Amino acid sequence: MSELVAVFTTGRGVIRIKLHADKVPLTVANFVNLARRGFYDGLKFHRVIADFMIQGGCPQGIGTGGPGYRFEDEFHPELRHERGVLSMANAGPRTNGSQFFITHVPCPWLDGKHSVFGTVVEGLAVVDAVKGGDSITSV
Repeated sequence: MSELVAVFTTGRGVIRIKLHADKVPLTVANFVNLARRGFYDGLKFHRVIADFMIQGGCPQGIGTGGPGYRFEDEFHPELRHERGVLSMANAGPRTNGSQFFITHVPCPWLDGKHSVFGTVVEGLAVVDAVKGGDSITSV
């Protein structure tokens, strides 16, 4: 399988994330489908917490929206919430949709609760620079 890389373009720079389709194929397929349809283009990072994470993917811009469906959690023992991982934001088990977050620091308490599906390979400084309300130009 060829390597999949998501390229987030923001007003603060570019973030490149390697997607782990070999380990969490359902989660990656969902994200890629939404990205290819332009779902994330123009959405905001609606939740930004210093020394924790940046969150986006809500079409309402307040953390309550999604794509109109939910899907199962998907975990892999090699994917942990280290610094610079892309993971699904959710409201509990089996509530994944379109919202995601990227971690600033390791967050081991999230392991087994949120599906990690990517790792930042370029642009950690951009992740650290994102402010609440910043827009995602494109994914």
